[in-house]
Amino acid sequence: MAEWLVEHGIGEDRAVLCDHGRILESRVYRRGMLGPGHVSDARLVSRAKGSKRGTVQFASGEEALVSGLAVSASEGSTIRCKVVRSQVPERDRRKLAHAVPTNEAPTAADTLFDQLTAQGCKPKLVRRFPDCDWNELWLEASNGAVPFDGGELIFADTPAMMLIDIDGGGNGAADARLLALSAVNPIAESIGRFNLSGSIGIDFPTLQAKADRKAVDQAIEAALDHWPHERTAMNGFGFIQIVARFERPSLIQHIHYARAASAACLLLRKAEYVTEPGALQLNCHPAVAGKFQDAWLAELSRRTGREVRTAMDPSLALEAGFAQAVPL
Repeated sequence: MAEWLVEHGIGEDRAVLCDHGRILESRVYRRGMLGPGHVSDARLVSRAKGSKRGTVQFASGEEALVSGLAVSASEGSTIRCKVVRSQVPERDRRKLAHAVPTNEAPTAADTLFDQLTAQGCKPKLVRRFPDCDWNELWLEASNGAVPFDGGELIFADTPAMMLIDIDGGGNGAADARLLALSAVNPIAESIGRFNLSGSIGIDFPTLQAKADRKAVDQAIEAALDHWPHERTAMNGFGFIQIVARFERPSLIQHIHYARAASAACLLLRKAEYVTEPGALQLNCHPAVAGKFQDAWLAELSRRTGREVRTAMDPSLALEAGFAQAVPL
């Protein structure tokens, strides 16, 4: 039976819906960022004359777009705000978090546990996920590629939408139909595993026959019938667009636009479970080492009861860092 598990990691929290070791859905929240549910006072830094929208800055320094401003709210004033959506990373910029004025008491952002509970789930807090494919999922998201029988899904995030390209061999209409149909379930699985939402474009092989396009549409409908969304029918070029409510960045966005920080959190997770005696040495690329916060390293030392050292190696890929026990 599938079960939501929440892991409080160092620097970030992770949640997975796991079924017999297979992750069906995932969530990640990096601490220190504005998240849904956060309520505190913020300074109105800009507002166009006559507009109900503006920009506020919270005590952390992070800014957010705010809507529903009162007529009397002026630039420089302090406004109690509630965050309703976290920031969205993109290639060359970040879409700011969204907030609204509120009279609620100040509170921290909802934890992943709180968010899942509010959705009617019954999550379980764990020190560490049991045997599941988290590392494999992380690498798939980092590479933006998911292999399947007969081909591969390629994921590319753009400011307009997340694009999914279907790559595979074969020639002729029969091969194109088979490739398209074979990709449907892996696409549906990846949407949940990567926590994709917002606007998603899927570029299937071009299918000339209307019956073939209808077959893919029906397969997509069946594979995604559990997930609230809207979508277009496949057009003559094999393209389908899906739109779902956006609430948080996907795992792909989380990793791609903060690669060094994401790799640092992954390495800290690995280091927690080194069993050999000795000091802990974190071997990693200098860019990854530069993302380690003192508080993170102190937390790793506290959790493991070990001295923690860092060894930088420019030849290592960002995601190739490893932890090992070394003599004291």
